[in-house]
Amino acid sequence: MGKHVDIALSPEVAFDDQKLLDYLVRAFGISKEKKYRILRRSIDARHKQIKVNLSIELEPDLSTSLLTSYIKKIGDVVNAPPVLIIGAGPAGLFAALKLIELGYKPIIIERGKDVRTRRRDLAAIHKAHIVNPDSNYCFGEGGAGTYSDGKLYTRSKKRGDVRRILEILVVHGASESILIDAHPHVGTNKLPAIITSIRQTILDSGGEIHFNTRMVDIELVNQQVKSITTQHGDKIQGMGLILATGHSARDIFYLFYKKNILVESKPYAIGVRIEHPQSVIDQIQYHGCPRGDYLPASSYSLVTQVKYKGQQRGVFSFCMCPGGFIVPSATAPGEIVVNGMSPSRRDSFFANSGIVVEVTHQDFKPYQAYGPLASLKLQESIEQKACQLAGGTQKAPAQRLIDFLNRKQTSDLLRTSYQPGLMSAPMDDVFPDFIAKPLREAFISFGKKMPDYITPHAQLVGVESRTSSPIFIPRDSLSLEHVQIKRLYPCGEGAGYAGGIVSAAMDGERCAVQLALNYKK
Repeated sequence: MGKHVDIALSPEVAFDDQKLLDYLVRAFGISKEKKYRILRRSIDARHKQIKVNLSIELEPDLSTSLLTSYIKKIGDVVNAPPVLIIGAGPAGLFAALKLIELGYKPIIIERGKDVRTRRRDLAAIHKAHIVNPDSNYCFGEGGAGTYSDGKLYTRSKKRGDVRRILEILVVHGASESILIDAHPHVGTNKLPAIITSIRQTILDSGGEIHFNTRMVDIELVNQQVKSITTQHGDKIQGMGLILATGHSARDIFYLFYKKNILVESKPYAIGVRIEHPQSVIDQIQYHGCPRGDYLPASSYSLVTQVKYKGQQRGVFSFCMCPGGFIVPSATAPGEIVVNGMSPSRRDSFFANSGIVVEVTHQDFKPYQAYGPLASLKLQESIEQKACQLAGGTQKAPAQRLIDFLNRKQTSDLLRTSYQPGLMSAPMDDVFPDFIAKPLREAFISFGKKMPDYITPHAQLVGVESRTSSPIFIPRDSLSLEHVQIKRLYPCGEGAGYAGGIVSAAMDGERCAVQLALNYKK
């Protein structure tokens, strides 16, 4: 093992391989032949003199690998006990990989299409405003993460091995840079190939993946899962069921409610996407210095508390996408939902971020007739209202930020990355008062934190409503089984236990491990 050093360098040196090598040769006397290996990298832009912090191993043994937590091994589980997994998003795919390691056969049931075929349905949303309720930006192989950015940082480090998740992605085609960057990012243009590689590992090991297959019923015997039924009429059995359907599988929530399987309303957040020219955000974050060829497109994170009717509400940025695009993320006709994504190079003209307001149980009261689905009904009502304002198309309601703050109708909308197009609509017509008013106050606060954030070049696009699941599916804290139904493992974002690719993947692994422990073959 070589010597470790921690240094801070200018971006021009830190991001140029030859200049960095020349510096290390001069500063530490290493040979140019043995070189170096970067172990950790982060940008410090708090001051005008921007630095890149590097943790470097000098003259490393290059026969050793950065991969220390995961080695891909193709198993043979064709005849092993089967476990059902509903959903081929991060939680479902990583649960499947873990089950194979443990000697079980995963059978993945995915309502959407494989990652390549799925692109046609995305194109139909953009060009023809046609939403396929089984294949869209949320449903299909890889889940919502495949075509919505690929950011890999998480605060959920106590829930599992983050490093292992990143290494699995590297083994399946991601760049090793995600192992060293403080805020790793794959990019929506590279994720499809990685997802395809993970699928192949599952199939090569004897697992099964059934696309275009939707669970429509679940059979229970003595409060245990016995089988599921698909829309094709097939009954499929397994020793357990990992429910990894994502935050938008409303039919599953309705099914559980109908069958008296306990679900609960939960708080979440709703708001808008704000879009700036990326150059505006760079000027703010890099203190007026030109970004140049070395610094990446800059991002930001904002949060504030505002009062509404005497109660504090959090308003915060969500899924900030530097150099990115706003995309249509509805999962059914008659609704408008937007999300953000960035390609790996983050080279779009635009930056966008969700700015969302916490909604609480108090806000669900007008929908209390729907019981535990009241939170879902609120979400639906806002998305449907936005679509009505758009004339039933996938055009999104939009308003310049300055016009929103001044309560003024926007007559001339700005350019946008949102391909289906925009239509001018006051956000006060889109949102109920408990969202619109906190949003307005929060933007004023953010403008004080980030000078020039409030600019004539900023535009609001609605609605950002799928920040997390509106429904919580309770499970036992130790066994991870549903509190009422045995052999049912609510998992990932859809059940309320994750908030992104990495946390969902870790939760998928946890559920796989606990199922195996609880019901040993």
